[in-house]
Amino acid sequence: MNSRLGLRREAGHEGTVPRGWQMAWYEPRRRVGVYYPPPLHWILRELRELRYRLHIALRAPSIERADVIEMQREHHERQRLADEYARGYLAGWRECFHTCLEAVEGEIARSEQMWDAGDLLAGTPKSSLDN
Repeated sequence: MNSRLGLRREAGHEGTVPRGWQMAWYEPRRRVGVYYPPPLHWILRELRELRYRLHIALRAPSIERADVIEMQREHHERQRLADEYARGYLAGWRECFHTCLEAVEGEIARSEQMWDAGDLLAGTPKSSLDN
């Protein structure tokens, strides 16, 4: 309606605004300011805001549906945290298992060396079957 009457002007960052016109709103996606003559810019800004809020209110889900959506969101969040915890727990368990395995293998290797030292001190010769 307003564009047919020539009352609406749009200007980008480097655009020029007609003298006496005021910005009604800014559209960041388009990087354009929308201008109207005063006091029309206030009225149209409020009408635009009212239309936006009515649009949101009419499209809002019912109370039951909103509760279901909230419960699903909470469930997904708990599931995400549980999965994250399980991944960290398993990673820590694997790391601990490998560390313990290395310690046991090191202890076994060290105990074999101790038996060799005991044989040396006892003076018993190693047979060719011990290799």
